[in-house]
Order: sequence, then structure tokens, then C-alpha cells
Amino acid sequence: MNRILQNKREFYAGGLVILFGIVAIVQGLQLHPGTLRNMGPGYVPVALGVILFGLGVAIVLVGSNSNEENPVILDHPEWRGWLCILAGGASFIVLATYTGMLLASFFCVFISALGDRTASLRGATALSIGVTIFGVLLFHYLLKVPMPLFTWDW
Repeated sequence: MNRILQNKREFYAGGLVILFGIVAIVQGLQLHPGTLRNMGPGYVPVALGVILFGLGVAIVLVGSNSNEENPVILDHPEWRGWLCILAGGASFIVLATYTGMLLASFFCVFISALGDRTASLRGATALSIGVTIFGVLLFHYLLKVPMPLFTWDW
């Protein structure tokens, strides 16, 4: 237990992942999980919650076996990265509602990519185009997620 407290970063990260797993399991069990043959609406949240719980335990265990000292407080927090990643997720929520999957995916990746100090506009644009094409092919055409490519509800 003493080693776990020395490696606070892994302990807190693993604890947070375990907490997310428990929340997903509890929320999924409130729905009807069903069985593997006849899956209900709660099956995927419960399965993902179990996976998250297991990953959280693995993070804590690996961190407790590490001999490195990892301080929790960073000397120079990366505020640009944090803000860009949060803004990218928020932009997807807003743009998916009003413009559809195509523009929402592009701008989510583009804004998030700008959080990297070494990112250029050309690199962020190329990454955004690639991820958008892959995402549209995967989610719209292959998995048939019921989200339109374009909606113009301004």
C-alpha cells in the first residue's frame, strides 16, 4: 500500500478509471442488459464498465510495482492542450447537432490537434481530413450509425 501512495499519478488515474467503470456498470444494470445472444440496451454499458474496471485495476497494480517517483502536480501544466481538447469535444457536440457528422468530425479533430505545441495548421488539417474520412467510412457506411452526414438546421 505504501508503494501505491508513492506513485500517486497511477493511483489517481487508476482510481478514476475504476470509478468510471463502476458508474457505467451501475447505469447499465438499470437498463435491461440481456444476454450475449439477446443483448438489451444495458449490455454494452455493462461490458464497457467491466473493461474499464479491469483496466483501472491494472493501472493501479502496474503503478504500485513501479519504482519511479511520479509527482501529481506538474511544473508547467499544458493549458493549451487541455483547452483545445475540451473545445474539440464541445465543438463535436454542437456541430453534430446543427451540421452533421462530416463537419463535426473535422472540426473536433482539427481543434483538438491544435493543442499540440508542435502542430501546424497544415498538419492539423491533414490529420482532420484523414480522421474524418476514416470516421465517415466506419461509422456512417460500415456500422450505419443513424447520424446524418449533413444537416443544416441553423
